[in-house]
Amino acid sequence: MRNHPKVETVKQHACCGGSVRFLRHHSEVLGLPAEFGIFLPKEALEGQTVPVIYALAGLTCNQETFLIKSNAIRFAAEHGIALVAPDTSPRGAGVEGEEASYDLGTGAGFYLNATQKPWSQHYRMAAYIGEELPSVTEKLFPLDAKRRGIIGHSMGGMGALIQGLSHPNRWKTVSALAPICQPSAVDWGRKAFTAYLGEDQSNWRAYDPCLLLEDGHKHSSTILVDQGLQDEFLGALRPDALEHAAKAAGQALQVRRHDAYDHSYWFIQSVIEAHMAHHARGLLG
Repeated sequence: MRNHPKVETVKQHACCGGSVRFLRHHSEVLGLPAEFGIFLPKEALEGQTVPVIYALAGLTCNQETFLIKSNAIRFAAEHGIALVAPDTSPRGAGVEGEEASYDLGTGAGFYLNATQKPWSQHYRMAAYIGEELPSVTEKLFPLDAKRRGIIGHSMGGMGALIQGLSHPNRWKTVSALAPICQPSAVDWGRKAFTAYLGEDQSNWRAYDPCLLLEDGHKHSSTILVDQGLQDEFLGALRPDALEHAAKAAGQALQVRRHDAYDHSYWFIQSVIEAHMAHHARGLLG
């Protein structure tokens, strides 16, 4: 780790030949302290510059969840790829009601930049994920800014799709696990978008993967999505709508459906090897 006076290592562990670390820093974008996790493969510890995948977790999760539960580290290590896992929202913003429900406020930043008070001061996860966090991590560690991928689960899958479609030059590879594909059409998204972005639904389009595709946003690579067919939230996730929007837009998309699997990390553990291989093909060439 290179010297950086504003970043504190909270804890670290040896894992799969590399190192898992959890760090805290003051985020200029969020205006608050923020924490993230990182897995550095042995190649990075030896000083080699390595590709990196940014992993976005879902509602109620934090910077530890994906790294601990997904089993992604084992396969990232095999490919010599780093993983960076941010928190899912600002913490301690002091917004009235931010702790009142699981799907708005703490743990539910929806990876967007809020425009409505009182959320707009701190709830700016899109800028944090897309701009500040890569800048911080790539200064601290030997991560290749030209070989970045992004992956996410549920709300985080929505965030990964939004980032990949909105900023295709920022992310070389994109994949999602049981993502919220059409948030403007379901209760989860409508609640969050109304609070964070206001009543004018034209302002929601920038954070809806299906509407981004409709508006001409595309990624040059094939986007991989996995979905369990016993997912208790399947009706709110709408993978069919994503397929329809991608087909109409000419976006290469592979949606794989799996009988018997639900929304949990048991599902993610079952398909994560294919996602790490998908990113490795794009990032390693």
